[in-house]
Amino acid sequence: MIRTVIVGFGNIGESVLEALLESPDFSVVGIVVTNSHLLNIKTDLPVADDINKFENVQVAILCTPSRMIPLLAESILSKGINTVDAYDMHSGIYELREKLDKIAKENNTASITAAGWDPGTDSAVRALMEIMAPKGITYTDFGPGMSMGHSVAAKAIKGVKNALSMTIPLGTGLHRRIIYVELNDDSDFFSLSKLIKEDDYFAHDETHVIQVSDIKALEDKGHGVNISRKGVSGITHNQNIKFAMSINNPALTGQVLVSCARAVVKQAPGCYTMIEIPLIDMIPGDRESIIRRLV
Repeated sequence: MIRTVIVGFGNIGESVLEALLESPDFSVVGIVVTNSHLLNIKTDLPVADDINKFENVQVAILCTPSRMIPLLAESILSKGINTVDAYDMHSGIYELREKLDKIAKENNTASITAAGWDPGTDSAVRALMEIMAPKGITYTDFGPGMSMGHSVAAKAIKGVKNALSMTIPLGTGLHRRIIYVELNDDSDFFSLSKLIKEDDYFAHDETHVIQVSDIKALEDKGHGVNISRKGVSGITHNQNIKFAMSINNPALTGQVLVSCARAVVKQAPGCYTMIEIPLIDMIPGDRESIIRRLV
């Protein structure tokens, strides 16, 4: 049994707990909350504000906003505990991997970073497509659906009471972001709209900000992706490869994190992304039965 704690208990943390409870090879030690008002959440599991209050933890699954993950992962790895996270700021993933790799090796621990569905399983799909057609172009089109990372980033801006970020695919890897915001009473919409559009989460896409009175009335956690590659195998052109899914965003992210928590205890010290991890390490069961079933 892999002794695991959940760090952060929002949408992702709740989905991670659901996936862990359905997995026979995990023991959930408890939940570490990063917001003090969550200390009284309704659960049969122990809840604490510090991971040091739990003993013999093998893996910490980090379910906090991405901007909290670098320092949090560094701290937990330094305690000799393996980590898994769903860091989703694509431009900073390699630098974070390198930083955590050094810390993990110094503390004889392992970490899997950027382990959601994008980055994460979609990264593995894109890698598989390049294996099949080394030359060509891959387009990743998200949505339409709710982006949790972008919603959290918009909500974090001072003056925003709540936020919902919708990703609208325009095709060929281009996207429109529609940000619905519920503001505090004394907030200025135009100033906050400008701040949101300048944030690194939104600055690279066409972004529209719309003020609403109640975010809860709009919320739908569904999302999806279409990945396509048109490329060349050997000297043969016009190889068309497609992958598509329509999913509940936090549920799939939570499941992928749990699968990576299973894999991280099997890795040598260091930090990895999902494309560096053997797929078989993420699947429950013995290797012979997995190979016989899937190969």
